[in-house]
Amino acid sequence: MLNMLKTAIYPGTFDPITTGHTDLVERASQLFDHVVVAIAASTKKAPLLDLKQRVKLAEHVLSHLENVEVCGFNILLTRFAKQKNANIIIRGLRAVSDFEFEFQLANMNRAQSPDLETVFLTPSEKYSYISSTLIREIASLNGDVSQFVHPEVEKALKERFAAKD
Repeated sequence: MLNMLKTAIYPGTFDPITTGHTDLVERASQLFDHVVVAIAASTKKAPLLDLKQRVKLAEHVLSHLENVEVCGFNILLTRFAKQKNANIIIRGLRAVSDFEFEFQLANMNRAQSPDLETVFLTPSEKYSYISSTLIREIASLNGDVSQFVHPEVEKALKERFAAKD
């Protein structure tokens, strides 16, 4: 069997990157030769943080992982994966309720690019309830998010919401 480099791509908006995301990237970095954290522009979702800032924060948070690359993208995921020579898509599942949508996405991605496989990873139980949506909501109300995000991310959120006042 041919020994291929296993490049996995972990796509998302990462608005903001959380300790749950970091946990999944750390796990993936142990399983695959190269992991691309692909931060989607997602203009339809109207992200709180702009793409450049989300990329910068993820690079900072994940800098301890040598086989992890962070980059932004604004094209179809399957095309981006091909550009990065990725043969695996990583998707995180926090709860059973995530599965139906993720299963549908995996099948659509496979229909578009049959050589791409999707691997589902679950975070540690202590991170399973964390979502970027909840972090943004707490931060918008001046709540403490320090246990859910890296200090640089917390700082960026505070600055972003201070600018809205």
